[in-house]
Amino acid sequence: MGIRKLKPTTPGQRHKIIGTFSEITAVVPEKSLVVGKRKSGGRNSEGKMTMRYIGGGHRQKYRFIDFKRSKDGIPATVKTIEYDPNRSARIALLYYVDGAKTYIVAPQGLEVGQTVISGKKVAPEIGNALPLSDIPLGTVIHNIEMRPGQGAKMVRSAGAFAQIVSREGDYAIIKMPSGETRKILSACKATVGSVGNSDHALEKSGKAGRTRWFGRRPRVRGVVMNPVDHPMGGGEGRASGGHPRSRKGVYAKGLKTRAPKKHSSKYIIERRKK
Repeated sequence: MGIRKLKPTTPGQRHKIIGTFSEITAVVPEKSLVVGKRKSGGRNSEGKMTMRYIGGGHRQKYRFIDFKRSKDGIPATVKTIEYDPNRSARIALLYYVDGAKTYIVAPQGLEVGQTVISGKKVAPEIGNALPLSDIPLGTVIHNIEMRPGQGAKMVRSAGAFAQIVSREGDYAIIKMPSGETRKILSACKATVGSVGNSDHALEKSGKAGRTRWFGRRPRVRGVVMNPVDHPMGGGEGRASGGHPRSRKGVYAKGLKTRAPKKHSSKYIIERRKK
């Protein structure tokens, strides 16, 4: 874990800050858990561009991640910690005692040779997955399900973690990384610990070309477009563009876009900080 700042031997390296990759123990992924990944370039089935600023990028393979952790009561040993091009976090390859192999999102502090397990009444140790009802209050967690058996949907990116604040009937009160406090059914599973690769937020590409390797093309600001292309375009000189809004005219910077009668609103106790 950690980052390294490169010496400014070239303009592209002057501001480049990247991870050390010191925790990576394997370069080639497990063949049975990998599938080819096709890129669309932002085009639909007719070849028409429907998403802008997508294209190019290095070839990638998709790694199947076990977000359900459904093999309850079967211990698994961490075989490798690997890089995953599809997410900011690192992934860990597990070898179960029954011969199965799976990938999981690698928590902070998980090491090769360590044993992890999932299920009810297991110890709340790093990497173990168990229902929220069995996790002590104040525990740091990640990979949280929204519905029992659905698989983890929340708190999956590098360095992220949530915390169990209290319990209320069939629900656990969770403080999310955004600052939001919400209720989640206690039967839902979560993994103990925070997501690894916490230094990801400190990384800087250093040059535009490195961003292209990720498949991102240059993004054009609306304020430099013509009025026919964007509501904020046009004007003499460097005009401000008026109130920030999208290409379709939807206001940004303050307009609430959440549906007022959304079903899940009743589970939110405190909204995220603005």
